[in-house]
Amino acid sequence: MKYPYVFLALLFAVACTQATKKEDRPQPAPSKAKSVAQLKAELTEKGYKTFDYVDGKTKDTVLMQQYFIAFLKSGPKRSQNKQQADSLQALHLAHLGRMYEEGYADISGPFGDDGDIRGITIYNTPTLEMADSLANMDPMVKAGRLVIEMHPWWAGKGFPLR
Repeated sequence: MKYPYVFLALLFAVACTQATKKEDRPQPAPSKAKSVAQLKAELTEKGYKTFDYVDGKTKDTVLMQQYFIAFLKSGPKRSQNKQQADSLQALHLAHLGRMYEEGYADISGPFGDDGDIRGITIYNTPTLEMADSLANMDPMVKAGRLVIEMHPWWAGKGFPLR
């Protein structure tokens, strides 16, 4: 990727801001945590797929939620001039920032090599169709510079990266 530092700076800036429309999105439990059953019921009511299990080591109930990973792959139209590519990159970063701010994407980032898969975005939506639609709104995708490959992915609800 030609602009990894710009991309990382935007992601850092987005991560440091409060999301503006998170009231409509499921949130990690606050310090006075909702029960797993309550959180599962709320997610199910909103159309999310979940399951839970008891961790054999801690004996805690872990709630798993289905997310969707978009692999952003090199597209067929990568011959834009520098000015066009820079403009598309700015629009791409703005799109990803908006997806995060609106609560639809939980994390995005480029890969560190120059392979066919350029980066990922993890979408927090109830359906594959919704995640795919949002991912395909990306100006880089619309221009053909990137294409999307979408996959369902399960993760523990509220677990942080470490």
